[in-house]
Amino acid sequence: MAAERHIVGLGGSGDTPEQTLRLHEYVLRLTGKERPRLLYVPTAVGDSDQGIAMFYERFAVRCEASVLRTFPWPPAELRDVILSQDAIVVSGGNTANMLAIWRVHGIDALLREAWEAGIVLWGASAGMICWFEQGVTDSFGPQLEAIDCLGFLPGSACPHYDGEERRRPRYRELVAGGLHEGLAADDGVALHFAGRELADVVTCRPGAAAYRVTRAAETRLDAREL
Repeated sequence: MAAERHIVGLGGSGDTPEQTLRLHEYVLRLTGKERPRLLYVPTAVGDSDQGIAMFYERFAVRCEASVLRTFPWPPAELRDVILSQDAIVVSGGNTANMLAIWRVHGIDALLREAWEAGIVLWGASAGMICWFEQGVTDSFGPQLEAIDCLGFLPGSACPHYDGEERRRPRYRELVAGGLHEGLAADDGVALHFAGRELADVVTCRPGAAAYRVTRAAETRLDAREL
């Protein structure tokens, strides 16, 4: 029997650490484990020591926490590291740089294998859009551009929909110009996909929402408050 496949994309953090913790708990419960094995992938921030320290501070008490570094190179037992997890969280940062490094080392293929094996994949910002066919990114500068991503999930995605002034008009402009239609998420909103279907929209911020953006219209998807 095929494993249940879960991806959760977060549009961004909550307004407070307490709010963001509710989002994290929502994702971790999908593993079905009391103390899940959680792998942090900080490629998009160049394996930032500060980001890694924050990860351990947030998750080491709750999870069996570990980090996948790609600098100066990935571990020799890369496949075992990735496939031995219950969940894998991808940092925000430069999506384009991250995807280039993943493809060079075969991490993209291993993440697909992990997803198909039932390991929960998740993340915010770059860690949200990377799973879709396309996304909106500041990888090339503040003007925001389209980017081709992994394609585990259909369509395109845009994070920080209410958190960054340029996100909403630019995403709509890109979709009108040919970017795949897709989903946008406010900060503090999580899109939970079961397989390739959107199964749930939740938020830790009152009033925040997700949106289905097509060439014809933008439709609000009310989020269930955690």
